[in-house]
Amino acid sequence: MYVLIVGGGKVGNSLAGALSHGKFEVALLEKNETFARRSAEELDNVLVIAGDGCDPARLEDAGINRAQVVTAVTGDDEDNLIICQLARDTFGVPRVIARVNNPRNEITFQKLGIDTVSSTTIITKLIEEETTVSDMFSLLALKRGKLSIVEASLDTKSPVIEKPIKDLKLPADSILASIVRGNQIIFPKGDTRLQPGDSVIALVTIEQEKALRETLLGKE
Repeated sequence: MYVLIVGGGKVGNSLAGALSHGKFEVALLEKNETFARRSAEELDNVLVIAGDGCDPARLEDAGINRAQVVTAVTGDDEDNLIICQLARDTFGVPRVIARVNNPRNEITFQKLGIDTVSSTTIITKLIEEETTVSDMFSLLALKRGKLSIVEASLDTKSPVIEKPIKDLKLPADSILASIVRGNQIIFPKGDTRLQPGDSVIALVTIEQEKALRETLLGKE
């Protein structure tokens, strides 16, 4: 499956890193040349292109004509809406997903039939459910809900702190795709050790989400 991600910030890079370690072909389109160059250096197995995702010609350069999924995760809701509309209405992409930075805009996207993911909304739900910061939540569902990209925030009580990735007993059908440590994105290797404050991005089947949570955060 070919996935085109537009926006090379923290969210875009994390998604690209997670998907590129699964059974996906991934391209990342970022209009800021400096950010695009940095993404190209940090991301393996990802085609990174510098260009404006609101420009149909640049979308074609990024291979949108063969994309099964386009996700727009820039920091500008207006750009994300334009990108998704172009992807769906002009290029006929089967699945379009937008990041919504301002929750007030979420209804507009949904009325237009565009799936949304909003970090602001996720944080709100965490507060409503009285969940601790050291928890795991879904960022994005894939393959009709069978796979999830999840994020887990680690604290000092996590059972995986200071353990090498190679020694972790991860559940089947799960991959640790990237680690966000401050402003740094780390793609884990066997000897990488997790630290308190790390945000771990993982790709996991829905059935294994609970097992992965217990591995990373401990049992409730």
